[in-house]
Amino acid sequence: MNELIKIEIKNNQQLVSGRELHKFLEVGTRYNDWINRIIEKYNFIENKDFITITQKRVTAQGNETEFDDHLMTIAMAKEIAMVSNTEKGKEARIYFIKCEEAWNSPEMILARANQIQSRMIENYADKIRILENKIEENKPKVEFYNDVIDSKNTCDMQTVAKILNFKGVGRNNLFEILRENKILQSNNQPYQKYVDNGWFRVIETKFNDYKTSEIKISFKTVVFQKGIEKISILLKDLGYTKVAG
Repeated sequence: MNELIKIEIKNNQQLVSGRELHKFLEVGTRYNDWINRIIEKYNFIENKDFITITQKRVTAQGNETEFDDHLMTIAMAKEIAMVSNTEKGKEARIYFIKCEEAWNSPEMILARANQIQSRMIENYADKIRILENKIEENKPKVEFYNDVIDSKNTCDMQTVAKILNFKGVGRNNLFEILRENKILQSNNQPYQKYVDNGWFRVIETKFNDYKTSEIKISFKTVVFQKGIEKISILLKDLGYTKVAG
């Protein structure tokens, strides 16, 4: 079947350009006057029978200008062709009927169903990829929570090193790494911002010095679960790897 008037497919629906139909019917009046009169006279409804689109074109003078077009359903185009009461209108109406018949043939219905199925599969594949990326993104957190699931409120640095289980990172190395990265001070106490951010807590302990009988105070840095997570991320960023198994 020869294409008398271009048929566009949008949202699984056949649509006809109002300007293309106006040109084919050889209407003598301006397009805008003609389409507005047709819409009003035959009570066509926007967003049901047609949609209005704005397009751009270059004039003979080289200027860019905008113009409106109307994408109408086959049913609307067929009715307009019929009421035009011309040979061109009759020809267009027969053409639209054949387009409808072809569109609704078993072969075309099956083809559209296959297209819909393919798009659904692609959408599912995209969703799976997004979920896989999310899983990969959350992997450090998952590993962290698996490691510290049995830990209590805070852990000392030796316990943190054992929980995280990075190659070559024991208690003393961990202190050194945290000092080098300006997280702990030279006395192994955290900088205040890391305390405020919930990484660490400093425990103050009083004890009796049996030699001098004086009461002395010691300070111990312990790590919250949030701090363990952040330390794990830091070690990975620095290139440290977990002990296998």
